[in-house]
Amino acid sequence: MGLCADRLPLEAAVAWANRRDCGAVVMFSGNARDSSADRAGVYELTYEAYEAEAENRLAAVARQARDLWPAVGRLALLHRTGTLAIGDAAVVVVAAAPHRAEAFSAARFCIDALKATVPIWKLEKWAGGESWGREAQHLSEIEEYTERVHNPL
Repeated sequence: MGLCADRLPLEAAVAWANRRDCGAVVMFSGNARDSSADRAGVYELTYEAYEAEAENRLAAVARQARDLWPAVGRLALLHRTGTLAIGDAAVVVVAAAPHRAEAFSAARFCIDALKATVPIWKLEKWAGGESWGREAQHLSEIEEYTERVHNPL
């Protein structure tokens, strides 16, 4: 788990997650793209994080995923900081489990929970300007997020 100022080690994360008792390894990579909502021509993204809190919250996401899917063997949650070019990986989640259902479910939960609970901000630059985001983001606590997702009523 962690923040990384350099290129994310996608292949190393998948290799690390591969275990003899895990028949499924799922990797999600969120890459910098050249558009956002109604904004074309994005040419650069910069990510900043409240590092100490981000690291704690990444670990909390992993703990929660392990509580929900105890069969998960390994989890990796990595997020870039600094400036990225279009096409660079901004975030990667890898989940390994004995079977695909747990691996897919844990990976999906981790990326969604990361986005909802971890204090990381994105500056987009495009041909017409730059912005730190379209609206304020409310960060949830992992327990609050899990309750909302798993018990939506």
